Formats: sequence, C-alpha cells, structure tokens
Amino acid sequence: MASSYVIVLITAPSRVIARTIANQLVENGLAACVNILPPMESIYAWEGKIQREEEVLLIVKTRAELVEKELIPAVKAVHPYEVPEIIALPVQAGSKSYLDWIGEVTKGGST
Repeated sequence: MASSYVIVLITAPSRVIARTIANQLVENGLAACVNILPPMESIYAWEGKIQREEEVLLIVKTRAELVEKELIPAVKAVHPYEVPEIIALPVQAGSKSYLDWIGEVTKGGST
C-alpha cells in the first residue's frame, strides 16, 4: 500500500528560484512545508558530458495524491531546467501530529 505522505526532492539552480517554487507550492496548498538547503555541488551526466554545477535542494512535505497531477506540473511551470529533478519518496513512519498537520494544510486535505 502506498504511503499517504511523501517527501519530494527538487533541485534548483539558485536560492531565488527555490524560494519561488517553495512559495508557490505552499501558497497553493500543494505542500505543507518546504525546506531549502544551502548550495551543494551536483555532478551529473547531461547531453553526453559530465556537468558540475552549484544547486540548492528543496525538501517538500506533502500528500502523495498531490504529486503527479498537481505538484509536478506546478514545479515544471516555473522551473528553468529542461528536465528538473522532482523525486517523491514515501514516508514510512512519522509523528502522527506532524503527518496530520500535513494532511490538514494541503489542498483537499482534512481540516
């Protein structure tokens, strides 16, 4: 059975873009909370070459049912990358009160 809650990892090229994405997700009820971690070095293969870039990481807490139809399109609409990293990981366990809060403040959740 799929988890009701997920952690979504998103990389962005700058803190400014990360804040834009985070604000949109929280303001539109697609995330309860987004953490933006400081710059990190990303090394990846792209168009046949090894790339090295500084990026920031967003850690998004939300409900699983919002990811495919709403969260991913919302991120892609404002993200500058051709292929942005948007990966959802199931939450296996957590504080009931925290998980309940995620459910209450996200779009379509219980209030």
